[in-house]
Amino acid sequence: MPLSALQHYLFCPRQCALIHVEQVWAEDGATAEGRLMHERVDSGRPDRRAGVRTVRGMVIRSLELGVAGKADAVEFHREGAESVPYPVEYKRGRPKAHRADEVQLCAQALCLEEMFGVPVPAGALFYGETRRRLAVDFTPELRRVTADAAHAVRAMLASGQTPAPHYTPACKQCSLQDLCVPRVVEKASHVGAWLARQIDASLGPE
Repeated sequence: MPLSALQHYLFCPRQCALIHVEQVWAEDGATAEGRLMHERVDSGRPDRRAGVRTVRGMVIRSLELGVAGKADAVEFHREGAESVPYPVEYKRGRPKAHRADEVQLCAQALCLEEMFGVPVPAGALFYGETRRRLAVDFTPELRRVTADAAHAVRAMLASGQTPAPHYTPACKQCSLQDLCVPRVVEKASHVGAWLARQIDASLGPE
């Protein structure tokens, strides 16, 4: 499954299913800016500076997690005789309250550990609005959350089911809101449940 599915799932399981199960997508200004940022980063040439070699748009995968994708940038930091990978994920906006970005970055680290056979203790998220890096340590707790998210996404994709909607303020930030219509569908499901209760009540006990 795509690495991006983990970020989508932690933002909203229904969004994840719409994209990766139903193959639905819509772009707005924010997603277009994010796509262009990733294209610029991924198309950059490898570069070197003292003790650091940077590879952009690196294809990565983890057989254990069952994920594959592309890392925006992976810095290889020279530490003695080893080069330690340091993934850097680029995001258009600013740091968020939820951990979706951290989990996506941690999944990249787990891919790199499996591919190169060396520990990857940390990485960074670069946010376009703040123009700053946010360092992320891949703690045991973050690794557990990442593995749990991968398991949940695999189970959802295997089921082929799209979760019911639950409207939250975050829905306003989703490019799929006009396709998801959470308020309308959520209201319809409540009406359906009410009708089912009325029918059961009218039939009475058997």
